[in-house]
Amino acid sequence: MREIIFDTETTGLDNRADRIIEIGGIELINHFPTGNTLHLFINPGDRKVHPDALAVHGITDESLKDKPPFADVADQILEFFAGAKWIAHNATFDMGFVNAEFARLGRPPILPDMVVDTLAMARRKHPMGPNSLDALCRRYGIDNSHRTQHGALLDSELLAEVYIEMIGGRQTALGLGSSNGSSARSRQNDEGEEIVVDVFVRPEPLPGRVSEEELSAHAALIAKLGAKGIWSKYRASE
Repeated sequence: MREIIFDTETTGLDNRADRIIEIGGIELINHFPTGNTLHLFINPGDRKVHPDALAVHGITDESLKDKPPFADVADQILEFFAGAKWIAHNATFDMGFVNAEFARLGRPPILPDMVVDTLAMARRKHPMGPNSLDALCRRYGIDNSHRTQHGALLDSELLAEVYIEMIGGRQTALGLGSSNGSSARSRQNDEGEEIVVDVFVRPEPLPGRVSEEELSAHAALIAKLGAKGIWSKYRASE
């Protein structure tokens, strides 16, 4: 399964007028980072960076003058994301800008079924919050001390770690399972190397830890509960 964890930085908050000025993406295969990344700065044309946005990401108008417009990198972006899920924190914001940029070029939008919002995931998993990226890094023990400002690639790297933890941690990426139940094979580790995990099955199951005396006592207790007892109803449903 291929997924792209991504983030954007923009000139402001209004996707009808503001523009994307940075996009970063991290490729995951079966929830493992492959080392394949995308990182682009984009010239927003005559749209200036709003002071409030500048305070967040620190990207100046001057630094974007020699960068390509979105039209020149649209194919590169689509090629990098091809066939993958688009995963972002507060994806409604990022996808609003991405689809607005594609619409300006007369290209079709990215459909909702190709998008995963990790903010929505976090709110379901941790309904009491907070669920900002920084808060989730603290919750999962991910070092984000170097995040003094927002940055598309840095935020994508942090979100990739958060996402892996939210779906169950790195053990979910091992892909355990085999035809005989005696071993399992993973895909690859963080360096892109294939690793194999052998899971051995006992030739004989361990003996039961409940004695015959305990079983008899339990049966006698159930008999005392009568036919209306919850345990009796449970046994009848098996």
